[in-house]
Amino acid sequence: MRIAMIGSGYVGLVSGACLADFGHDVTCIDKDAAKIEALKQNRIPIYEPGLEALVASNVRAGRLSFTTEFGGPVGDADVVFIAVGTPSRRGDGHADLSYVYAAAREIAMAAKGFTVVVTKSTVPVGTGDEVERVIREANPDADVAVVSNPEFLREGAAIADFKRPDRIVVGLEGERGKDVMSEVYRPLYLNQAPILFTSRRSSELIKYAANAFLAMKITFINEMADLCESVGADVQAVSRGIGLDNRIGSKFLHAGPGYGGSCFPKDTLALVKTAQDQGTPLRLIETTVSINDQRKRAMARKVIQASGGEIRGKKVAILGLTFKPNTDDMREAPSLSIIQALQDAGALVSAFDPEGMEPARQILGNVDYAADAYDAAQDADVLVIVTEWDIFRALDLKRLKATMRTPLMVDLRNIYRRDDVVREGFRYVSVGRPGDDAAFLLDVAAE
Repeated sequence: MRIAMIGSGYVGLVSGACLADFGHDVTCIDKDAAKIEALKQNRIPIYEPGLEALVASNVRAGRLSFTTEFGGPVGDADVVFIAVGTPSRRGDGHADLSYVYAAAREIAMAAKGFTVVVTKSTVPVGTGDEVERVIREANPDADVAVVSNPEFLREGAAIADFKRPDRIVVGLEGERGKDVMSEVYRPLYLNQAPILFTSRRSSELIKYAANAFLAMKITFINEMADLCESVGADVQAVSRGIGLDNRIGSKFLHAGPGYGGSCFPKDTLALVKTAQDQGTPLRLIETTVSINDQRKRAMARKVIQASGGEIRGKKVAILGLTFKPNTDDMREAPSLSIIQALQDAGALVSAFDPEGMEPARQILGNVDYAADAYDAAQDADVLVIVTEWDIFRALDLKRLKATMRTPLMVDLRNIYRRDDVVREGFRYVSVGRPGDDAAFLLDVAAE
């Protein structure tokens, strides 16, 4: 099939490359000429494992191309995906849909013959109705079917998620477009991926509801971790114990410094605002958003407490800046709030991340960006693990201790066992586990 993908950001680029790999003829369109030129030279603007090779192979095969031109590729397309950004709108937290509607207007003027217009961007309930209205208003003669097809891609595992999805959700009004969308995803029938055809509004809400529920699971286990610390229980044991219940499941039950990224923060907030506008407030999600915002700075207070209650003038080594491993995405990363709070308290911060330091430099000031974990830890008073990159899971603890001023590790991802770290002469603080915080704080009090 001939497919036009409007937007060559994270969702558009991954989706376009995967659809091309299925055998479709895909053109990715973006108004950012520098981005398109980079993509033509196989310089990928984001870090996603496997994406560079996937793009290169499909460009070589002639199935994937990049352009700033709109009219030609859209006019030739059987299906046009809208995969532009929908950031939180300043001032009220609603999703900013201006890019979506601008794309719809351009599609209206460029489409030729019957065209299926697919909203891939994450959008609030009712956006598909408005996209259809915008197209009809801009060009009453446009022969289109407007469809919702939300993405469910995890950064760091996006290609596998696209090719082996849990489900494919397609929302439409009437039967027009159903056969076309079935053909788009026909290659996935071999993987027995279930395709759910539903109404457009239901499809739009499925995406928001899924992200809100997962964010709520993360927030739930983080609150359980705080209770575990108070009563002497182990949050990892609690998580495993409840996760073995098939009704609950083990995923997203890992205690840490809170969720971040491009989806959970903006999607939960947008869902809250949509519900409030409808007069049906979602109290659970409102509370989830509030708790998560507070959690990030609470982790900075945890570091300060572990350092004896005073951090001014001390050096803090931060390992991990991105919101999760295997991405360079710094959007709403817990590290941002943690570092800011530590700096507010007078700390000197050094940091290392395998992929996130260049984007971090655009956001974080007065940070010493290190060459590796050991460089970051040089003369540090405390080492803080914020993002659980694999390279941080097997650090040379003897080397770390030798380079640090004070052998103190605050592990906000619980990737180490306390006994292993203490055996090497460290004081160790983690999240929601017995034996480390209490023992350490007793030592501090005794001093």
